[in-house]
Amino acid sequence: MAAGLANGAPLQDDIAELSLEQLSDIVITSVSRQEERLGNAAASVYIVSGNEIRRSGARTLPEALRLAPNLQVARVDARGYAITARGFNSLQSNKLLVLIDGRTLYTPLFSGVSWEAQDVLLEDVERIEVISGPGATIWGANAVNGVINVITRSAKDSQGGLVAGAAGKEDRDGSVRYGAALPNGGHYRVYARYAEADDAVRDTGRAATGYSRRQAGFRADWDRARGGLMLSGDVYEADLAQRTGGSTLLSGANLVARLTRRLADDSNVRLQLVLDHTEWNQPNLMYERLDTVELEAQHGVRLAADSSMPHSVTWGAGYRYSRDRIANGRAQAYLPNDLAMHWGSLFVQDEVALRGDLRLTGGVKVEHNHYTGAEVLPSMRLAWTPDSRQLLWASLARTVRAPSRIDRDFHRPVNPVLVGGVPRYIFGGGPDFQSETAKTVELGYRIQPSPRWSYSATAFIAKYDRLRTQEPNPDGPAYSGLTEFRNMAHGHTRGIEMWARWEPLDGWRLNGGLVVQRVRTALYPGSRDPGGSGGVTGADPSHYWQLRSSHDLPGDMQLDWTLRRVGALPRPAVPSYHELDLQWLWKATRNLDVALIGQNLLHRSHPEFGAAPNRSVFERTAVLRLTYRF
Repeated sequence: MAAGLANGAPLQDDIAELSLEQLSDIVITSVSRQEERLGNAAASVYIVSGNEIRRSGARTLPEALRLAPNLQVARVDARGYAITARGFNSLQSNKLLVLIDGRTLYTPLFSGVSWEAQDVLLEDVERIEVISGPGATIWGANAVNGVINVITRSAKDSQGGLVAGAAGKEDRDGSVRYGAALPNGGHYRVYARYAEADDAVRDTGRAATGYSRRQAGFRADWDRARGGLMLSGDVYEADLAQRTGGSTLLSGANLVARLTRRLADDSNVRLQLVLDHTEWNQPNLMYERLDTVELEAQHGVRLAADSSMPHSVTWGAGYRYSRDRIANGRAQAYLPNDLAMHWGSLFVQDEVALRGDLRLTGGVKVEHNHYTGAEVLPSMRLAWTPDSRQLLWASLARTVRAPSRIDRDFHRPVNPVLVGGVPRYIFGGGPDFQSETAKTVELGYRIQPSPRWSYSATAFIAKYDRLRTQEPNPDGPAYSGLTEFRNMAHGHTRGIEMWARWEPLDGWRLNGGLVVQRVRTALYPGSRDPGGSGGVTGADPSHYWQLRSSHDLPGDMQLDWTLRRVGALPRPAVPSYHELDLQWLWKATRNLDVALIGQNLLHRSHPEFGAAPNRSVFERTAVLRLTYRF
């Protein structure tokens, strides 16, 4: 849905240009799946505007996500990223749900996001809503530690043409886009994009992790008095270098159709259909073909006639079908190799005003998955607004991370060995693996003391159970593994995340954010995980922070910089680092922007993730970018 301002205030193309007072009135949709003011949202939510992305110099979606202070973003190599919120980070992070325009970027292979397969024309991003904390009642399983919702602009707001290109020592990209009106009152845009990067640098030399990627797509919008229709789609292909064998070949396509309609002054309905197809061809490992169909319906109704004491109910249902077909290689296998998976869900959320300044929101989602059946995902939020500038809120929630194919179906090697005449695999998946669970308590405070500055702080405690471990299984049944996945660990996280915005002067804005966290795990008695409790957690720092400055200079110039620090990662050990990224932009003409981008300016090189000596390091770089609009 398009971003707007509450109480009938006009929509603005660049929400980063709004005052802080106007910013609190931005309408968001990711917390409750209904439109609500950012200032009233009882959740730890941070908004990254499209203009902030363009001013930062970010050229990929993961780099744009660095702008959210409540996310931990670690670059792994030339194309790979480990991204999470509130701990448990890894290259296959599985406790964070990511969406683009309502399409879930979910792979049932490992319950996470393959960032190599995701790209978006950042010029068309309106905003990114980043929620740290549980979101399962609304979005379902795997929204354990957070939700990222990337929302692109309506085709009506991206008319005309655009040509953009950027080049540096290590990578290059180019994009074209054109938008126009349709004869029936709608609008459309089409785009094409190309990007490539050289192999990453390692302490031991170069590693084959470079890539080339091509993508094209469209979006069309028809606005009506009582709703609208959106239709969008993308096709893409990529060549991903790997250290041994030939390149990994990736391709796919998706289509999203969404209909919204206001049935009455106090009722609305939303229908969405998603079709998605991906193919991975990894030499010597596997060839995967995944097809997904997803249908969602949602209805919201306002029950209270008195607007000073609102009472609203939102409910909906969803169904997803995926067929995963894998041609197994010699080294590993997913058994069965051809699997049809079904997910069904039903949710309801009730928001009621206990009094004029106190709101209670309760909800529950029941989601049925292929492996463990029905999972119940409840939540409750209480919000107190003592005045129009303050919000104090608290929440309780239970979430789950449902099993994926890697938890249940992964085997290595393909050909089993015989143990006492019984076929056994070295690794045989986890035939009894259950959902991981989390129970989370949050307490948050948001205030805008003056029109020029605001801040937000959230404290959280989460208890995790049935975490995944790798256990020996010498006495298992036929066709099981000598080693398999089980749920033999537990853990907890606690911490505080905070950020602030300040406008010292007209044309100068500062944004700062800090996360301090503690992630601890332990094995249950009887576990023999060879990695110990350290093998359960991801690579999580005890703290990370950032400070960003956006300054409008005379002569149609802009100067933006981001200083960030990430604490040391304990296992595998990665030293702490601090870095500076900078963009100087000159509006040379009304239609032409010239930008000089510097990345990692404080050090010659630094690592962000992985074990030495084979991990990638990222060097100081300079990039020239040109953007022409017509």
